[in-house]
Order: sequence, then structure tokens, then C-alpha cells
Amino acid sequence: MEFKEELKKYQDLINEELKKYLRTGECPEKVLNNSMEYSLMAGGKRLRPILMVNVCQIFSGQYQNCLPFAVAMEMIHNFSLIHDDLPGIDNDDFRHGKQTNHKKFNEATAILAGDGLLNYAYQVIANDLIKETNLQLQKQKMSAFKELADATDRMIAGEYVDTEFEGKPISSDYLEYMHNNKTGALLKASARIGAIIANASEEDLNKITKYAEIIGLTFQIKDDILSVVGDEKILGKPVGNDEKRGKCTYVTKYGLERAQEMLDELTKEAIEITKTYNEKGAFLENLAIYIQTRNK
Repeated sequence: MEFKEELKKYQDLINEELKKYLRTGECPEKVLNNSMEYSLMAGGKRLRPILMVNVCQIFSGQYQNCLPFAVAMEMIHNFSLIHDDLPGIDNDDFRHGKQTNHKKFNEATAILAGDGLLNYAYQVIANDLIKETNLQLQKQKMSAFKELADATDRMIAGEYVDTEFEGKPISSDYLEYMHNNKTGALLKASARIGAIIANASEEDLNKITKYAEIIGLTFQIKDDILSVVGDEKILGKPVGNDEKRGKCTYVTKYGLERAQEMLDELTKEAIEITKTYNEKGAFLENLAIYIQTRNK
């Protein structure tokens, strides 16, 4: 199966799972529920839950046990996007080619929609843990739950550093720290959760963690590059906003050419890790290349 076909198959799987959790029907908070659904089903790449599902398959041959965590991860990711777009942070008008949540609804509703998705994610996991009858698997899921909570904490910390250093000089260490947390934390947790639920060995957990840390960084570097040279029609959002707001990125820190070199070097490193899993690692290899070469 071609990578794009396999990616689409995974995306369809995640989208179908997410639909099971949509809140419909008449109620006083119907608009809030619509706002949550608007962002959750806006057509994102679903890379985090896809990474989780694929890693779980590599080590166990199954993925069903991690689906509630995949849903929760995507909810948390979209919570972060809604809040990231708010006037008090990035003040963006468009995402995925559509109006951002606060533009479609209003700022108060968008804030609460983000809060709602964050809390809903924990409800999904709590309900899954209560229903789990296999004590060993329940223990693995508890460890996975801690990974999710810790990663969310780190993602929020990274977002803070991003806002705090807007328009200010930033060291290379702080830049890497910011992006390892802001972008990398959820990607790393996705891979680790898939491995933990699959009961992977410590050696495999360490290898897959390193792979995820690398693609988390390459994802951000590519985002920084696209923010300068990307096509607005393809990206679905304006380019150049980072520079206008004085944000420190890998392009502003190192220049476009060096940022591209870093992206290529790190991608090679990620691919080397996937090779240790032979055919089972093919999707992860192609995923690293996809992140490196994507145009949106």
C-alpha cells in the first residue's frame, strides 16, 4: 500500500472514532458543543493519534486498546490549537482553510470550547480505565494516562515560553526547549503511549521515544520554514505571521538555508531508527519523510 493511501486509511479510522464522541442534540450548551465539534472535525492531519496507533501495531499487532487514548490525544491537540489562535496569543483568523474558532463563534465560546475538549479528553480516558477488566492492561493504560497528562503540562509550558519570548532574543537552548515542549511533547507522548499499551520492551520504548523526539523537532522546523516560504492557499492560513509578531523560530534564529539543513539531518537520523524495525518500520520511515517534505 502506498504511504498516502495508508495515511488516508489511518485518518479515516481516527475520524470515525472521533465521531463517536461528538455531542449532539438540543441542550442549553448546544453552541458550545458545536464549537468543540467545529475545531475537532476541521480536517487536521491526525498525525498524533496515527503515530500512536501505528506504534501500537508495531509492538502488539493490535491497535484497538489505544483508540480511546488516540481520541483523547486529538482532543487535547485541538484544545491547544483553539487557544493558540486566540487574540491574546497568536490572533489568527484562519486554520485549515477555515475561520478559527473565535472568529466562527466568539472569543468566550472558543476559550470554553478549548477547555471543554481538554476536560473531555480526560473523561474519555477515565471511562476507558473504569471499563478495563484486564489488570495488566489497566496498569499499562494508567502509565499511558500519566504520559498524556505530563505531555499536556509540557505543551502548555512550551506555549508559555513562546508567548513570553515574543519580540525578545532567545538562546538556542531556550528555542529548542520551547519547541520540544510546545510541539514535541504531544508527538513524543503519542509514540510512547502506543508502545506502553502494546507492552513494548524498555529498549523499544527508548528507541521509539528518540524517533518521536526527532520528528517533533522536524515538524516544528518545517512549520517555521513554511511560515516563510509556504503557499497560503495550500496552508490554509497566512504566511509571515511569525515574523510580524517577532516570534523566534528556527528560520529567524539560523536562517532559511541552515534550518533546511537541520531538517534534512534530523530526518536522516529518524529514518535510521525506523530501519531497525524492517518492514514494520516502513510507515514510520515514510512519516518522517512526509513531515520533511509536506507543503502544509
